[in-house]
Amino acid sequence: MALFHWNDSYSVGIDAMDRQHQCLIELISRLYDAMRQGQGDAEVGKTVRGLARYAQRHFAAEEALMRQIGFPQLTSHQAEHKALTDKVGRMTADLDAGKKVAAVHLATFLKDWLVQHIQQEDRRYGAFICNGEPVHK
Repeated sequence: MALFHWNDSYSVGIDAMDRQHQCLIELISRLYDAMRQGQGDAEVGKTVRGLARYAQRHFAAEEALMRQIGFPQLTSHQAEHKALTDKVGRMTADLDAGKKVAAVHLATFLKDWLVQHIQQEDRRYGAFICNGEPVHK
């Protein structure tokens, strides 16, 4: 059983971005599944490094889309992305230094961050593209 599953409440209305978000959800769910099998600590490194690689590609694609459409909140959105990549970078450095990153903390943090980010931040550019609606922060 996964920590959480994709559902329409996570859709931003842009298929390419939704598919990428689904991949991020799958990455987090694999960590949770490993935790349930008592293998969470072994999966932490894979999750952190996988997230670092995938988030970099996803954020670049998302930010390119926002630039292309003239999304007015690109700068604040980029700051959100940078905050996550900086945190993941610190986790990677901790792992490389032999420090432990708690699997349960990582899974909970990532789930909460991703759900909040998609439902609060990413939906704004989806609405901007799909409906031409004003975007409010």
